Amino acid sequence: MILILAFVGIMILTGGHALGQTQKNPPADLTEMSLEDLMKIEVDTVFGASKYQQKVTEAPASVSIVTADEIQKYGYRTLADVLRSVRGFYISYDRNYSYVGVRGFGRPGDYNSRILLLVDGHRLNDAIYDGALIGSEFPIDVDLIERVEIIRGPSSSLYGTSAFFGVVNVITKRGKDLKAPEVSTEVGSYGTYKGRVSYGERFKNGLDMLFSTSYLNSHGPSRLFFKEFDDPSTHNGIAQDVDSDQSKSLFANFSFGDFRLQGVYGTREKGIPTASFATVFNDPRNRSTDAWGYLDLQYEHIFAHQWEVTARLSYDHYSYDGTYIYDSAGTGVPPFVENLDLAHAQWWGFEANVAKTFSEKHRITLGSEIRDNVQQDQNNHDLQPFAQYLDDRRDSSNWAVYVQDEFRIRKDLILNAGLRYDRYSTFGGDLNPRLALIYNPLQKTTVKLLYGRAFRAPNFYELFYQSYPDFKSSPFLKPETISTAELVLEQYLNKSIRFAASGFYSRIGDLINQQTDPADGMIQFRNVDRVNAKGVEFELEGRWTNGLQGRVGYTLQDSVSQQSGETLSNSPKHLSKVNFIVPLARKKLFAGIEGQYTSRRRSVEGTDIGGFFVTNVTLFGQKLAKGLDVSVGVYNLFDKRYADPGAEEHIQQAIEQDGRNLRLKLTYRF
Repeated sequence: MILILAFVGIMILTGGHALGQTQKNPPADLTEMSLEDLMKIEVDTVFGASKYQQKVTEAPASVSIVTADEIQKYGYRTLADVLRSVRGFYISYDRNYSYVGVRGFGRPGDYNSRILLLVDGHRLNDAIYDGALIGSEFPIDVDLIERVEIIRGPSSSLYGTSAFFGVVNVITKRGKDLKAPEVSTEVGSYGTYKGRVSYGERFKNGLDMLFSTSYLNSHGPSRLFFKEFDDPSTHNGIAQDVDSDQSKSLFANFSFGDFRLQGVYGTREKGIPTASFATVFNDPRNRSTDAWGYLDLQYEHIFAHQWEVTARLSYDHYSYDGTYIYDSAGTGVPPFVENLDLAHAQWWGFEANVAKTFSEKHRITLGSEIRDNVQQDQNNHDLQPFAQYLDDRRDSSNWAVYVQDEFRIRKDLILNAGLRYDRYSTFGGDLNPRLALIYNPLQKTTVKLLYGRAFRAPNFYELFYQSYPDFKSSPFLKPETISTAELVLEQYLNKSIRFAASGFYSRIGDLINQQTDPADGMIQFRNVDRVNAKGVEFELEGRWTNGLQGRVGYTLQDSVSQQSGETLSNSPKHLSKVNFIVPLARKKLFAGIEGQYTSRRRSVEGTDIGGFFVTNVTLFGQKLAKGLDVSVGVYNLFDKRYADPGAEEHIQQAIEQDGRNLRLKLTYRF
């Protein structure tokens, strides 16, 4: 609360004056500004909302942008750190994966399948879990991110499945953004070390090239206490040296003329300290390994008469190898049984769209996608003695066609309408529309009335996974759907300050959820529920030419199960964010300060998990010596003790998170 009040105070005291440091006699508000000054107001642009570059004030969605500059100055270490900083988003961590929640909806056990994650427009949700990896398992170093577009609301009319609550489009840097070799190294709490080597250049012949590789090794907290295992037979609840994290990644991007070729490979091995899925507690062999790679060839060209054509051909590979240790005999005495849980997938994709503006009023986009999942295998077996529980080998395909029209009815009024049909070999077809009416009644006032419907296809993990002793398959699941109506107001108060407010209402049908079958005690996915969610959001954002910038966001929401009449689990009613960057020495030294409040949440079992406010502070020195940047970050500054909800596979109702921790990072450009 102190941080929020401080930020609002800065807004009031500096609004108009900070900008005035570079202008003579700046006007206090829009009514006093000349048309020339009004035209100088910078408005962010977004690509992912409509598959072409447009102002956020003309996009058919509520949009947030996080830039590379903010990633540096706030000291973000992962994509999860970026997402938890924007209004309406929150992150849960079960000490294996990071899970994103949006506007009060973050189902325990969901591998982020209700958010579509794109990297430069390439779909990153995999072909088994439809999951989006956002923690240390995200295969791209955050230092390579130019900007992150967060597009709220259903977008299946453009992207199909998983664009359920929103789309996150990660835009990577190009060689021209580096122009030289670059190395980075960092050291942090819990025995964490990281290194990166990058090289980028744009040559005179037009070839733009960026190549980068990164390595992370973290020992993790040496001792984690879980009261659920507080017994001498389970090491008194202390998980010791079993929370390690190792990841490696490669990134390459080549652009020449109308073509761009991008390749990504990443792998992460993580120790699992929570004894999830009823495994043996404090056994260091419990771990998961995720590996992801893709090649993406894109072509863009503007032909005669302004026909814009984009085509993309891609190949993806994803694998998950989990090792879980079970006390099958129930004696508590080794040797225990080593169980392997495997998922391997490969798929090809092709998409193309053509766009043209007619009569200066209609920008029409026609597109099509096809995806061939040539491998979607899941396997589960014990090593010794050998026992096979699952050997499911499948393939599938889906295709889609879509159309979108941005109709400029008047200079101050836009109608954006889209429709997409998806056809799946597993369950059939689904049709999803989106309508947006965007009105500018005043020079810098935007009102958006939005409606969209989206679907999420049941993934192969939900449909066909089963394992001993606690999980069974659900082959008859149907797609779940969401319909959302939203009213957005965006107002630029002057050249430095922007205000935004939203009110939203969503209805979710055929919600797929983990449940424990009372007949046999096994976990299973079912279409069990309908959910109504409603809420409001407010955001005040300011940027000044002296380097001071920041934003305050607040979300109030209520997501209720129509089956039980109760608030959903892992659904905070209140979310508050405050972020500001303070220049301590002009263009040299900055302080990035952020506070994040998450109100109490219900666990899967219905118990309350307390709310918390976490403060992070980063000092960022830019070009302190020739080519040298230095960053010192303190995360959870006040050492707040807090916890995130567990899922059905956890004995723990709440999983404690890290206390105060540090990071020192050095980056050098040659």
